[in-house]
Amino acid sequence: MTETLRRGYPGMKSIKDMPVLQDGPPPGGFPSVRYARRIPSTGPAGFTLFAVTASIMAYGFIKVGQTNHERRAAKAEKKAARFAIMPILQAEEDRRYVQANEAFIRKEKELMKNVPGYKAGEQLYSGGRWMPPAPRVGAWGGA
Repeated sequence: MTETLRRGYPGMKSIKDMPVLQDGPPPGGFPSVRYARRIPSTGPAGFTLFAVTASIMAYGFIKVGQTNHERRAAKAEKKAARFAIMPILQAEEDRRYVQANEAFIRKEKELMKNVPGYKAGEQLYSGGRWMPPAPRVGAWGGA
């Protein structure tokens, strides 16, 4: 509040008789002052980030599930194909084993022809009962 003293103002006996002049707002008022903190927007809102992340993860989980399903189907198909040809492969292996065993017995007969009482193809330790294999002995035998 501003008080102005006018010298020689008639009828002024006390300071209380002084006219009071007060500054006021201009007609229509002062323009509004922005006092709030103005922070620029730095990106999308939190819910938007959450929604986008959740949708990307959902898409990824769906693709992982589809890929697992396809891989499982391919594995089952491969296993079915192996089961289908297993008898043929087993027959070939049996045939190869019989031929190799016969060749081994022929070679054994030829090597041991001078040993009396030796029967080719018979087990050397045929005691009639089962015995566990002997343990390996020696520095390089392992244990």
